[in-house]
Amino acid sequence: MTETLEPVTDGVDQQRLAEQLLAQAKEQGVDLVGPDGLLNQLTKNVLETALDAEMTEHLGYDKHEVSGRNGGNSRNGTRAKTVLTEIGPVEIEVPRDTDSSFDPQIVKKRQRRLTGIDEIVLSLSAKGLTTGEIAAHFGDVYGASVSKDTISRITDKVVAEMTDWSNRPLDRVYPVVFIDAIHVKIRDGQVTSRPVYVAIGVTVGGERDILGLWAGDGGEGAKFWLAVLTEIKNRGVADVCIVVCDGLKGLPDAITTVWDRAIVQTCVIHLIRNTFRYASRKYWDAMARDLKPVYTAPSEAAAAERFAEFASTWVQQYPAIIRLWETSWSEFIPFLDYDVEIRRVICSTNAIESVNARYRRAIRARGHFPTEQAALKCLYLATRSLDPTGRGRARWAARWKPALNAFAITFEGRITPSGN
Repeated sequence: MTETLEPVTDGVDQQRLAEQLLAQAKEQGVDLVGPDGLLNQLTKNVLETALDAEMTEHLGYDKHEVSGRNGGNSRNGTRAKTVLTEIGPVEIEVPRDTDSSFDPQIVKKRQRRLTGIDEIVLSLSAKGLTTGEIAAHFGDVYGASVSKDTISRITDKVVAEMTDWSNRPLDRVYPVVFIDAIHVKIRDGQVTSRPVYVAIGVTVGGERDILGLWAGDGGEGAKFWLAVLTEIKNRGVADVCIVVCDGLKGLPDAITTVWDRAIVQTCVIHLIRNTFRYASRKYWDAMARDLKPVYTAPSEAAAAERFAEFASTWVQQYPAIIRLWETSWSEFIPFLDYDVEIRRVICSTNAIESVNARYRRAIRARGHFPTEQAALKCLYLATRSLDPTGRGRARWAARWKPALNAFAITFEGRITPSGN
């Protein structure tokens, strides 16, 4: 039987404590991990010490203290309990009292998992693992059995959190808001592909703020978009300088109805993405390099020159791409009127594509969802994983100060740098 590690003296720093424990474990032949490993014993020791401290506070006297005898309630031995932790199952002894009034908090009655396990489940779910894959993961990594139903109950806990997140107050003004669609498969009698719309704002502080998720049926019009944008406005968004969107019927009119000074910009990112749909993947990198001078040109005239160079290179191989850009040119060029720093924000594909990639990864593993709420829950978990605070935020770009000042000049009186 493996020896129990002796407690170390108080007052040593963390590094010396770790070194002493590792040396002691090595001397005694104790593994670092495993059912009888050092981490398991330490976790057991910490939990049992905390539970004993809770019992002392509950009874009002220390263990074995004479003053506690015949006080009406006293310690009454322990009961064995196995709890699932981040290092695997740990068997602990939970103290009992004679009148069964002890209500532990560190490991609650009937609690079989520490809270860190729930976070692991949510993290794995956000990465796209199914309930069966998560259950298998716990069996392989932790040697613990967690049922699919338990995993579903853990993820269901975020539904209330998702509702709070969907109704949280937003900033008063956003320099830019992007509206995009993610397509998910939902079984409603039969499996159909349906859009879930995501609105991503750039804050005055240069953060990416995911404002919300809205499920559609593919036939959305002005009434739908007016309701969505009014909801965003009612959550505190009084002004948006630029709204970037693409091909969504009724959205431009709804934007100018809700924010009358907002500029509606055709999404350059979608134009680039649509370009790649016509081309073989092996040419994407070269094509992206040739296109960048077009949408980063300092003026419309310069953009036209760069596009002529692009066309001369690719027209023979991909004439449909050239026609796509020529057809979209009048909707593409308005953003060239903005300062180069503003255009850099509008064309910063990484910040948007990283969100979309996380969403696509999560939904691809599921195949399809039984309900609309299940799909929204999956996408919310992916959103949650982007920002541990649960606000759905992350830095937009390192060069935000120049862009902020450009917005403050271009949209004078609407953007205040001091708000950063």
